[in-house]
Amino acid sequence: MEKNPTYLFVAAAALMDDKGRVLVQKRPEGKPMAGLWEFPGGKVETGETPEAALVRELNEELRIDVAESSLEPVTFASEAVENQHLILLLYKCRQWSGRLESADLLDLQWLPVDALHAIPMPPADGPLVHALSMRLANPV
Repeated sequence: MEKNPTYLFVAAAALMDDKGRVLVQKRPEGKPMAGLWEFPGGKVETGETPEAALVRELNEELRIDVAESSLEPVTFASEAVENQHLILLLYKCRQWSGRLESADLLDLQWLPVDALHAIPMPPADGPLVHALSMRLANPV
C-alpha cells in the first residue's frame, strides 16, 4: 500500500506595480533552492485559509498590509518535493499599503511578467509564470 503523502500548502503573491511589473525575491543562502527567484509568500499554517496566510506572510516578509479582498486567485502548481507534496497557490495583488521592504534583507526586483521566464526560479514556479502571463495577456 502506498503511503499517503504529506501536503505542504504554500500561498504566493504576484504583487504588481502600476507599470505591470511583478515583484520577485531571491531565496536566501542556507535554505533549499537558495539563490533562486520566487514570488513572495509562505506556508499555510493549520487553521488558516490560504488568503489569511498570504496576508500574514506579506506583512512578515515585506512589511506591507494587504486586504484579503485584494487577492485574486490566478492558478496553482502541484509537485512532489522530497518527502512532501507541494501545492503552490498563486494570487495576483495590485493594492497594498505600507512601504515595501524586505524584513530579511532579501534581494528584491520588479520585472515585467515576460522577463520572469528568463530568471532562475524553483521548478514549481514555471507553471505559475506561464499561467500569470496568459491571464494578463487574456484578462477574463
